[in-house]
Amino acid sequence: MNEIDLSQYRQDARGNLIPIANIKEVDLLRDELVMEIVNTLNPLFQEVREAKANAIADVRAFVDLSAEKYGVKPSKKGNVTLYSFDGKWRITLAMNDVMTFDERLQAAKALIDECLNEWTENSRDELKIIVNQAFDVNKEGKISVVKVLGLRKLEIQDEKWQRAMTALTDSVHTQATREYIRLHKRRDETGEYVLMTADLGK
Repeated sequence: MNEIDLSQYRQDARGNLIPIANIKEVDLLRDELVMEIVNTLNPLFQEVREAKANAIADVRAFVDLSAEKYGVKPSKKGNVTLYSFDGKWRITLAMNDVMTFDERLQAAKALIDECLNEWTENSRDELKIIVNQAFDVNKEGKISVVKVLGLRKLEIQDEKWQRAMTALTDSVHTQATREYIRLHKRRDETGEYVLMTADLGK
């Protein structure tokens, strides 16, 4: 069998090898532009990721160094804020728990639906719409933990509703804890601290 000259082919999104001769010129130009931009920006994003990781490690090391004076080992939990001597810069190391629900969320939703059906039997459906919005999925197909747990703030004494809130609470788990480092610069005119971001869109 003759070997295929891969230089004469391009792989498409489905993994198929397409002869370059059969690809439209505009598609080749688009691919060339995209890859040119990717090859320029991707290393910069990698540098930012590495810089953030190094900054987090440096802040943690400084907190440990500062605490040594008092003979204690600080907890890794909790946020840390550092200011430059002139107050123009602020660095915040923030912890954020990633929360998820288990199967008991379905029990809570069933109980909530029963409550809503009873309460709205002879009335308008706005309440049902508002509560159900908490269970809408986002673009990634995930339910907002903040919105769902926000239902617990409603002052509703109905026994069935209270059971639903208990099921909600029991269904929540901390999947992971992530560290974020944020850099703020103070505006001289207002004294307000503004977040510095590497997001190209901003």
